[in-house]
Amino acid sequence: MFPIRDSIPQERTPTVVYSLIIVNALIFFYQLNLSTIGTINFLYTYGLVPYSYFQPDSQLRDGVTLYHMWPFLTASFLHGGWLHVIFNMWTLFIFGSTLEGRMGSLQFLMFYLCCAVASIYAHGYFNPTSEAPVIGASGAIAGVIGAYALRFPTARITLLVPIIIIPLIFSVPALVYAALWFGFQLLQGAWEALAPSMGGGIAWWAHIGGFIAGLVLLPVFLLFAPAHRPPRPTHWQRGPWD
Repeated sequence: MFPIRDSIPQERTPTVVYSLIIVNALIFFYQLNLSTIGTINFLYTYGLVPYSYFQPDSQLRDGVTLYHMWPFLTASFLHGGWLHVIFNMWTLFIFGSTLEGRMGSLQFLMFYLCCAVASIYAHGYFNPTSEAPVIGASGAIAGVIGAYALRFPTARITLLVPIIIIPLIFSVPALVYAALWFGFQLLQGAWEALAPSMGGGIAWWAHIGGFIAGLVLLPVFLLFAPAHRPPRPTHWQRGPWD
């Protein structure tokens, strides 16, 4: 299911969402210009290798400092390919723009970063022996999806579902979309836990952890959200009391 748009009008320019998209794009273009060895070193330095943090016998475990904790955040700004980064940034734009408008820019930024850290931690916790770096913004964006569905449960999400070569376009309530999306992540995460070799390289538990973090953190950050002001009607919509 590929989201195309939502039904909630934007109240203000989502500067944080635009900034996050630009930063992710710039980092991805930087990755493209690295050599093969340079790319591997870059991903292992700024992506998170679960084994290094969650296994007692890892060389890093005894000497970990605050500096070594950066991959829990930086991993969410790395991507493994064009489809990976494009799909993530488009999904962030669809759901994040509206959420930032209701939550406030600074609050949304802090919320997004918290979901990013939570998602990367969840992946490491459930994959403690993995020596492959986890990368991608999808865990943080999962938090945005969860928060969006909780804040705007009846908003309509227009979806594109390709059936072989026929594009099927329809809309569903945000709560339905989020429930289906999260259910799929849970099934895949459970399957990966039972058969680790069948995970397909997708960080399902990062998605699950980020989604749950979004649900839990939304009420906290909404406490600091600016007052909601509905858009003013145009002149032809105003009554004589205006």
